[in-house]
Amino acid sequence: MTWGLVITIVIGSIVKLIMSPPSIVVGWTVSKFELHKKLDSKDVTVTYKGKNLEEEDKNKFTGYFNEASFLKKHYIFPGNEKLFLEPESNVTPFVINVNKGKKEDIHFFVFNYDNHVDVVKKYKEKVVSYSISSEHLQKWSTSPNGLI
Repeated sequence: MTWGLVITIVIGSIVKLIMSPPSIVVGWTVSKFELHKKLDSKDVTVTYKGKNLEEEDKNKFTGYFNEASFLKKHYIFPGNEKLFLEPESNVTPFVINVNKGKKEDIHFFVFNYDNHVDVVKKYKEKVVSYSISSEHLQKWSTSPNGLI
């Protein structure tokens, strides 16, 4: 009788810890499905027109990228990935390369427009596109030397 009670209390405690919202397990699970992830400037390389941004500019750019507000996701039909990676516009994208571990390389193509920023995320063989709003990123390439 007492063993049954002890086992029930232990199992109940474990379930309560897993199901509570501030738990680490819930945060980890949610982060796996997050579309607009926060980037660490130490793990990224930012290039524009084939040239790497300097450390200070890279830190500012990733900070603005992390602070941006998610607007909407664009659905990409199979076979149309190239239309999003190379749109028919005069906008040159910033390319963010993220190296997380040996197998996971993620590439973000950031296209700045006047009223929004389009982001195309390419990882493994998948391509995902979404729009974000960031006043700083929208003005980033409009300064005289291309950087703010």
